[in-house]
Amino acid sequence: MDKLKETRNHNPAWIKQRRFLSLILFLIAALLTIIIIFLFWGSQESLDRPRLQRKYHIPDRTFPMKQRSPQVKTVPRWQDSYFKAQSLVNNMTLVEKVNVTTGVGWQMGLCVGIRFADNITAFPAGITVGATWNRELMYKRGEALGREARRKGVNVLLGPSMGPLGVLPAGGRNWEGFGTDPVLQGIASAETIRGTQNEGVIATAKHFVLNEQEHFRQPHEWNNSEAMSTNIDDRTLHEVYVWPFSESVRAGVGSVMCAYQMVNNTYSCNNNRLLNGILKDELAFQGFVQSDWYGQQVGVESALAGMDVSMPGEIHYSDSGESFWGPNLTTAVLNGSIEVGKLNYMVTRIVAAWYQLKQDEWEKPPPDGRGGPNFSSWTKNKTGHLHEGSDDDQNVTVNRYVRAPNVWNNSHIDLAREIAAEGTVLLKNEDGILPLSAKGTTSDRKTKVGVFGEDAGPGDGPNVCPDRSCNQGTLGSGWGSGAVDFPYLITPWDEIKKTYDSNNVSLNEYLYNGIQDNDLEDKDLCIVFANADSGEGFASWEGIYGDRNDLSIQKDGNNLIRQASDKCGKGKGSTIVVLHSVGPVMMEDWIEEPGVKAVVLANLPGQESGRALGDVLFGRVDATGRLPYTIAKDPEDYGPESKVLYESNDVVPQKNFTQGLYFDYRYFDKQNITPRYEFGYGLSYTSFQLSGINIKALSQKSATANSRSEVNVTLPSYNESIPDPNSALFPEGFNGLERYVYPYISSVDDVQETERLHFLRRRTDEYNLTAGGGEGGNPSLFESMVNVSLTVNNTGERAGKTVVQLYVSFPSGVNETVKEEGEDEDERVISIDFPNRVLRNFEKVELQPGQSKEVTLSLTRKDLSYWSIYQQNWIIPTAGKFKIWAGQSSRDLPLTGEF
Repeated sequence: MDKLKETRNHNPAWIKQRRFLSLILFLIAALLTIIIIFLFWGSQESLDRPRLQRKYHIPDRTFPMKQRSPQVKTVPRWQDSYFKAQSLVNNMTLVEKVNVTTGVGWQMGLCVGIRFADNITAFPAGITVGATWNRELMYKRGEALGREARRKGVNVLLGPSMGPLGVLPAGGRNWEGFGTDPVLQGIASAETIRGTQNEGVIATAKHFVLNEQEHFRQPHEWNNSEAMSTNIDDRTLHEVYVWPFSESVRAGVGSVMCAYQMVNNTYSCNNNRLLNGILKDELAFQGFVQSDWYGQQVGVESALAGMDVSMPGEIHYSDSGESFWGPNLTTAVLNGSIEVGKLNYMVTRIVAAWYQLKQDEWEKPPPDGRGGPNFSSWTKNKTGHLHEGSDDDQNVTVNRYVRAPNVWNNSHIDLAREIAAEGTVLLKNEDGILPLSAKGTTSDRKTKVGVFGEDAGPGDGPNVCPDRSCNQGTLGSGWGSGAVDFPYLITPWDEIKKTYDSNNVSLNEYLYNGIQDNDLEDKDLCIVFANADSGEGFASWEGIYGDRNDLSIQKDGNNLIRQASDKCGKGKGSTIVVLHSVGPVMMEDWIEEPGVKAVVLANLPGQESGRALGDVLFGRVDATGRLPYTIAKDPEDYGPESKVLYESNDVVPQKNFTQGLYFDYRYFDKQNITPRYEFGYGLSYTSFQLSGINIKALSQKSATANSRSEVNVTLPSYNESIPDPNSALFPEGFNGLERYVYPYISSVDDVQETERLHFLRRRTDEYNLTAGGGEGGNPSLFESMVNVSLTVNNTGERAGKTVVQLYVSFPSGVNETVKEEGEDEDERVISIDFPNRVLRNFEKVELQPGQSKEVTLSLTRKDLSYWSIYQQNWIIPTAGKFKIWAGQSSRDLPLTGEF
């Protein structure tokens, strides 16, 4: 043997062979190492069980992954809550912490919000609220929603929705938001949040961000391997889509919901750039980030990226309660994939929001009290299952039929009616045909009036289809999780019949769309109803899968309107068109027909539909609604990038928002396209005149805000040592429910430290952009820099309301000098483009006949800034002049000035 060794050691051929083999082994080892690094750097997943391979996932590395959320300090109004929260969290066990971060599974609790609750109010939809342009009503609706939720034992409301913004006019859930403008959307969202949280209920700003269509939002709904990616540039992201969320954070929102789809090819709920970089650092969001239901796609990565709560807890296609978090999050902490400190901060955010809204003062739930949800979303019966989604067949009392006091005394009903009426937009009113007289229009005989169209009547009732996922009867809401079960629905026909004086009016109803000519020919007045519906992507109706297929009126409504305008009174009668719609519809087929005297857009009015419409039609209130979007003459007028992506264009469907800042009225202005009815438009029963604009600068223009300044709070330190894995085991003799998501692990053998997990431990530095430093951004961004004053005069003969709208045009010739990347001396000049003008403020004004009022609207630093992608900051152009426009719509702007 020794002789053989000696021979090998001195044989050149053997030496070459050995070196060759060593080289091969080295190359194989290197290749395996590269593959391992690529897989685990690319996916950044934990020991998820089951582990889903994100084959086409491209992580966003604009900012590094971090073990700790960036906002480990707080702002003054959250200080006490953070102190309390961290004190509590410091005394929680590992499984208690994990239990707070992970939902227990679908149908494992009593309720899912109040949308299936009894004894609540079906308020007008968000788009109707936006059409009021009334801050007070926005607040009051939010307050009422919070009041009812609290009375029903609900801690968190999943609203308001400010994403989608509505830049795709056919988008299925646009109706849940407030309008297609970031300022209108932001103000309405903030007022809603303040109202809701004033009642102690946590509001949720959703969906963060760019959730603009239903097609391909989730893989399983479309049989795709991946959800779509919405791709956006940084400036548009900040100036348009993040803007409403910034206002929501300023309002103190307790929760933000991350969206289903990818943004720039990284899922929203594990998008480090969005959640840690923008939301938690730049906007200083203080509350917790929760996933949309089944929106979580990975385990450890979503925690490191900034998500704090997984809802509803289990993986969508799991029938056994498997979860990305739950026991897998426990395991990830025990094996070092996630530091204990990181989990502590996740839980602290959740508990801090609970303290911030004073929910620690609420009555405790059973068995210690009678707090918690007092109704079931899964049955209307008094008794039912506590855990409907499990195998638990124990029957207990689940519905106590509690009614909010304000529902009993009608104040919420009155509020719903007021919002629906004020959110009704009068688009056309020839010959002053509106308001109608209850006594008719003929003196020598009874006036013959016909009410036409299925949309005027009850159909089969408001709740005949689950989640309102069918268009039948009068349209009071879109469909999906943003809809509620209606306690009742007052139809337009109900109110019209009640209002008209039968001694003077002969009234007939035709509550269907297939009418005969002879039904029309003897009428003096024909009131025709039509609609357009859409909703969330999990349900469909008549080939509409969430997003509308086009912008047409549905159910042959155009033909109904044309027939009525042509045949009403044998061509001598007058036709009034009433539309209920989730968004803009095309009217060119009939809008200029001589018989069409009036058009009323009633949006989505909720349970008080008929009474609110009657208030406007019969002049009990002024017509004061204004459009929260533009109505085009042709769908193509919205621009080539305004269309929903209906057909998948890749393994990961790609939707590029290359229109940038130009959408809705901004696009129409840029392309000089005349709309049918512009953004902000609406008629009144009286008239208003604006005069005497005065622009006063409150401070000198400076390019950037003050340096970032934050109030650092010394928080109690945590014990961040990894606990004994045995403490996380299922308790001995524990009898668990099937499919229920528990935080416990089954065996300590599951806890194994592996080298790949260390790839996840990367930089923990703060981002510290100058644009940050306070809730919503740098506090100086929200300081008033300009006041604009003007006088509004009611020149008509009756009381009414108008909306004073303030628009800004940025200076021309704005440039930035930018150094070429990697070069020390080479510079290039970048021209900064701006829309013709953008909405920046508004106020609704009520005046008696002949009354005048001075209105002052302010402009903040942010209002006058653009987002520089080069400086990563908000910049005011200091050279040139801003132009200020004031008026009553985006194209009715008689007052101008400069500064």
